[in-house]
Amino acid sequence: MKLDGANPLFFPKAILFDLDGTLIDSAPDITAAVNELLATHHLPPFSVEKVTTMVGDGMPKLVERAFAASGTPLVGKELEDVVQEMTPIYLRHLTDRSRLMPGAREALAQFHLMGVAMAVATNKPQRAAREVLLHFGLVDMLGAIVGGDAVTHKKPAPDLLLLALEKLRVDPADAIMVGDSKADVGSARAAGLPAVLIRGGYTQVPVEELGADLVCDSLLDLPAALQALRRAA
Repeated sequence: MKLDGANPLFFPKAILFDLDGTLIDSAPDITAAVNELLATHHLPPFSVEKVTTMVGDGMPKLVERAFAASGTPLVGKELEDVVQEMTPIYLRHLTDRSRLMPGAREALAQFHLMGVAMAVATNKPQRAAREVLLHFGLVDMLGAIVGGDAVTHKKPAPDLLLLALEKLRVDPADAIMVGDSKADVGSARAAGLPAVLIRGGYTQVPVEELGADLVCDSLLDLPAALQALRRAA
């Protein structure tokens, strides 16, 4: 990462954020959508804890995992059809029960004031991501919102991150990725960015075991984390 001429505390020119499990605790709404879909197929509901284990790789994977866990695996055209059923249900359950993750608004506001460019790069569909961010009043602090349907390959491929950086007009060498999962680390590695993980997200593996450059207890710890990255660079 280039540090020449950088602000001594907030040295990246850009920070890319994951959405679900990083900025937003959306698991209750995702659970409501999954359970409504399952009910239309006469299948029993899941708990929030169970659905949380299915989140992070986009809607098709979410649907696939939910039906597999219900003992009714879907493949091919059948899976595609049920994913289409899920879309309007999913869009009806975006902000009923979701809430900001601790420190999300404060951290983004602080970086915004410091002039750091920010974007959201999420496997969530772009329309859904934008509606959630609008609901929580975060859109005006972001230079770009890139959803999983904007690229051919979702995280852990680098496509989402590279497209977000293209929109921000920032080189990967001048940016970091902040997320909560293995997919976030994988996409950061593939795009050539350092990865910072936040505890309390949706990963089923301890964040310390996911290979991130740094792990933070909350988004409010990011300034200190960036100082550590700067010293290590």
